[in-house]
Amino acid sequence: MHLLNKVGCYPFLAEPFHCDFSQHLLMGHLGNHMLNAADFHSNDRGYGMSYLNPIHKTWVLSRLAVEMKEMPKAYDRFFVETWVDGAMRFFTSRNFAVKGEDDHVYGYGRSIWAMIDTDTRQPTDILQIHDGLIKEYLETEKVCPIAKPSRVQMTADAKLIRTIDTYYNDVDVNGHINSVKYIEHVLDLFPMEYYKTHFLQRFEMAYVAEAHCGDKLSFYREEKAENEYCIRIVKDDLETDKKIEIARSLAKFVNY
Repeated sequence: MHLLNKVGCYPFLAEPFHCDFSQHLLMGHLGNHMLNAADFHSNDRGYGMSYLNPIHKTWVLSRLAVEMKEMPKAYDRFFVETWVDGAMRFFTSRNFAVKGEDDHVYGYGRSIWAMIDTDTRQPTDILQIHDGLIKEYLETEKVCPIAKPSRVQMTADAKLIRTIDTYYNDVDVNGHINSVKYIEHVLDLFPMEYYKTHFLQRFEMAYVAEAHCGDKLSFYREEKAENEYCIRIVKDDLETDKKIEIARSLAKFVNY
């Protein structure tokens, strides 16, 4: 069987209506482009959603870390490179590089993915797909020079900032709240004025449990260091009247 390149490279455009008031691409849309690149890469190589969905399996994002030097500006054409550098039974690690047309580097990303059975919602063995085909595409030589996603540590001092309802537009193809929607909701916790003087240098999401349309999400925030915040997202369990942790996030800003 002929193997494709281990590294995929996909072109994107910083569309003006995907940019913020500073005319730079929004982090949520960059996250979407990264997830699209991951989807294109895995589909092209035979272990993507188009193969998995008919056999009742799908990929779900477990962790994401994005570290940027700058964001693409409106109308900039750029590329997202992506490659898998590790695969175990239940998890695989995938990296990203965001580059301009002249090989200018905007930033990098790291992610961890799980494969689940769409009927049971339980993890499934990645290495059983096409007899472990994904191992043929491991790229361990290409460097991704940012830290791996961290374990976001929070204390009881975290303050409730906002509680929101979830609706149709929050839901993705897997039937749960879209990974990128969490990014947007977290970054909306900071006022517009803050973004006029601060650049989001590093952003992390760790997804713990699923939420679905109609769930109420509560966001707790704690400042860990200057311009560095940890956020916990929980939902109310209506059966037990307890709060279930859905995700944790880290947002690290630098002053302009």
